Amino acid sequence: MSSAQLPSVRDLPLRVLPVAWLARGSLGGRGSRHLVERHARVYRHTWLVLLSGFFEPLFYLLSIGVGLGKLVGTVTGPSGPVSYTSFVAPALLATSSMNGAVFDSTFNVFFRLKYNKFYDAALATPMRAGDIALGEISWALLRGGLYGAAFMIVMLAMRLVHSPWAVLGLPSALLIGFAFAATGMAATTYMRSWQHFEFVMLAALPMFLFSTTFYPLSVYPRAIQIVVECTPLYQGVALLRGLTLGAVGPALLWHVAYLAVMGLLGLYVASLRIGRLLLK
Repeated sequence: MSSAQLPSVRDLPLRVLPVAWLARGSLGGRGSRHLVERHARVYRHTWLVLLSGFFEPLFYLLSIGVGLGKLVGTVTGPSGPVSYTSFVAPALLATSSMNGAVFDSTFNVFFRLKYNKFYDAALATPMRAGDIALGEISWALLRGGLYGAAFMIVMLAMRLVHSPWAVLGLPSALLIGFAFAATGMAATTYMRSWQHFEFVMLAALPMFLFSTTFYPLSVYPRAIQIVVECTPLYQGVALLRGLTLGAVGPALLWHVAYLAVMGLLGLYVASLRIGRLLLK
């Protein structure tokens, strides 16, 4: 192999990151990092907005997890009885990752697509539609990961982590963010007005309330259990709850596969839709 064919040190992260590797070709690649850098520079001046989404699940943890937890006592977790606060905390960690990813990949993407015309300007450069999709999803993933990391620190400080497997909690939170960011952006490409974002809330709020966030799956009748088990937030909640409480087994691999496929499918659809909308 000649020296011209060898990858440079600067290009190595793109060859190592699985999402970037899978996204080569029609789904984008190197140009996406410029979009992430642009968003990072913009948010330097509005960092309070960036952090705002972290506080909602934190307030839920302090009010319901701690306050109501004093009345509830213990509940049945995946590995046996646990305190109510320990039961709720990983679910709110999953919710925090979802919130950060969804809001950045829906509202902000719609504004740049329909009003700001930012993507039209980006396509006037060597960037492709796939680069835009991967860049936006990567930024939303970083935001969701930031929320997840901050929430994990809170859990550690409150002694709500009960297993060394929790070291995989942050990568799992990033996977949850990727799944919801990609799906959120793909859905946004089909929206035509701001009123359509009521469907985003219609999907996110019931998932938050009913995906075993505040009580075990066993409280539902079997028919409703099946519906809940099919929702993406439940997959994230079950994954993080198993890791932080030490209930680790082959079933967690199903949750990982579900979220990974959801994210890759969303990335593929978002890339195709951005290309059709902007290059038609």
